[in-house]
Amino acid sequence: MATSSVVVERLILAAPGAVWQALTDIQGWERILSGVERIEVLSSGGFGVGTRWRETRRMLGKQATEEMYVTACEPPERYVVEADSQGTHYVSEFRLLPAGQDSTTVRITFGAKPPGGFIGLLAKILGGLGARAVRNAVTRDLDDVAAAVERRGD
Repeated sequence: MATSSVVVERLILAAPGAVWQALTDIQGWERILSGVERIEVLSSGGFGVGTRWRETRRMLGKQATEEMYVTACEPPERYVVEADSQGTHYVSEFRLLPAGQDSTTVRITFGAKPPGGFIGLLAKILGGLGARAVRNAVTRDLDDVAAAVERRGD
């Protein structure tokens, strides 16, 4: 099975703790992330391994809802979110790296793995237009998070 990925990195002028809080406040994403239309939290308790939610976004002109779940969580440095949709397995890794006093570099790696050798689906999702759409959505999310935490001065 081939895997393809998109990596986006962004410097945010806030301490890692504040950035972690914004990136893991699932209930707050509707307010913070302009690309998210709706969030439905499916699990109880705080953010961690096993946390599940449905996220609705508009991608490539279409509304899409995916169920996502956390499979790794190492506060405040790293977490991994996975999802399965139409036979493809998606993995997003969020890494927070201290970048000087009150600054954090966030690196998001988004990958997709189709079932078997069905490379055509992978090309459709991450090739060309699909990869640009993913990169643009992740970049917009990080810009939104930066605006929220930098504005608060956290």
